[in-house]
Amino acid sequence: MPILGIIATQNRPRGITVDYLVIAGGAGGGNTGTQGGGGGAGGFRSTVTATGGGGSLETALSCALSTNFTVTIGAGGAIDVNGVNSIFSTITSTGGGTGGTNSSDAGRAGGSGGGGGASNAGGAGGAATPSGQGYAGGLSPGTNGNHRSGGGGGAGAVGVAGATNGGAGGAGQATSITGLSVTYAGGGGGGTQSNTGTIGGAGGTGGGGVGAYSNIAGSVQSAGGVGTINSGSGGGGNAGSGTPAAGAGGSGVVILRYSDTRTITIGSGLTGTTAAASGGFKRTTITAGTGNVSWA
Repeated sequence: MPILGIIATQNRPRGITVDYLVIAGGAGGGNTGTQGGGGGAGGFRSTVTATGGGGSLETALSCALSTNFTVTIGAGGAIDVNGVNSIFSTITSTGGGTGGTNSSDAGRAGGSGGGGGASNAGGAGGAATPSGQGYAGGLSPGTNGNHRSGGGGGAGAVGVAGATNGGAGGAGQATSITGLSVTYAGGGGGGTQSNTGTIGGAGGTGGGGVGAYSNIAGSVQSAGGVGTINSGSGGGGNAGSGTPAAGAGGSGVVILRYSDTRTITIGSGLTGTTAAASGGFKRTTITAGTGNVSWA
């Protein structure tokens, strides 16, 4: 090879292999009208242990050194609002879909779909779109007089259909990217208005909010729970005409795993921490903001 060709090859930026967990913001529970479905979890994309929605494990990214890569942490959705997408480089996870209500029965589509809202006719669960990030929301049975909404979909399971109580949120998905097995992205529980039920639907494992509950007379009430921050979990649905209210979704998170011989720079606009090296890796958890990261 000519000398100039050798020099050019030597001066090219070398790469680093980066494993990732990218979770979008979870959706808020359905709240407009009555008996809202649970919010769907934010999309869950991972190269370690498992990815969301039963999809194939994703492939680690090869990132050039001394090069900026965009990171955005998606906010959790307010009540009646989908979660916000999270991004690392070319990887985008889709915000969760909010739960339906009896003024708009079907749950909304998202990384995981929202639970169906209760009404006399019932409501379908929202779809998980695109596939491979989470699961669909559960349906509402539509029983006249006693209204039980569906649970929001989780990264690891479909939201449960309403029955005696609102449906439970779908389970989240576990990953060991931090070195420990941690579950994220549970769906929110469906709201319950019923004299035969006693509680709202349970939140899905991984941080989903419990659904709100109200008896028919409105003398016993409990509000919907919020999705856990930085879990991408959905909020619980409401149980009456806006009262007791639904819960908001939890914000997303991005976790990056890479060789302990490399050093990351977390740019302005991002909030993040890097754990001590372990097992040949460093792990950086980014919990808020939009900005760039790079490695040296």
